[in-house]
Amino acid sequence: MSGHGKSGGSGSRMLFEKVKTAKKRKPSSTRWLQRQLNDPYVHEARAQGYRSRAAFKLAELDDRFHLLRPGQRVVDLGAAPGGWTQVAIERVNPGGPKGGVVVGIDILEWDPLPGATTLVGDFLADDAPARLIDALGGPADLVLSDMAAPATGHGGTDHLRIVALVEVALDFALSVLAPGGSFVAKVFQGGTEKTLLDTLKRRFATVRHAKPPASRAESAETYVVATGFRAG
Repeated sequence: MSGHGKSGGSGSRMLFEKVKTAKKRKPSSTRWLQRQLNDPYVHEARAQGYRSRAAFKLAELDDRFHLLRPGQRVVDLGAAPGGWTQVAIERVNPGGPKGGVVVGIDILEWDPLPGATTLVGDFLADDAPARLIDALGGPADLVLSDMAAPATGHGGTDHLRIVALVEVALDFALSVLAPGGSFVAKVFQGGTEKTLLDTLKRRFATVRHAKPPASRAESAETYVVATGFRAG
């Protein structure tokens, strides 16, 4: 993929396509389809062979914060369909001279990716942490979480749901990260909960929030990026 992770070329010159509303299609579905057809990141993802436009979000976060390096052990939580995992594989280079391991898990079925261990299962299940740790084969350098609960349409409820997922992901990260490791998780705008933010600031040297350009402007999602893990 291109180093900057942004779309260009044919995507930027793409003509706007208007989608007709089918009789059985809900207006919200029509809007989603029209947005997909006219999204340069969607077109660029297809052109570069990525499974989702979300790949560019991680690429842009990595370009800014330098999270991924050859030889690292990386965990991708909520990995399906595999866009983030693909970027991790490219930049960690499992099987290269420095080694490297990429492990992803999702409750949804997703196709295997060469260079990664692709697990299917509920991350909240009791056996999930052990499965991930076994596949890692050692301490993790980076734990990624793009997990999100199904939206209810109620902002407060959705915020609480995603904070709960981040808390579980962070608990896992604290148990597997090597000293100096990093943690990245999707949150909603409105800020990370104080107790969660306090834990992050206590256990990591630097904690920042970022909204990568590939994240749609109308989306409430943003990402917390914690680097410099303090073990113990």
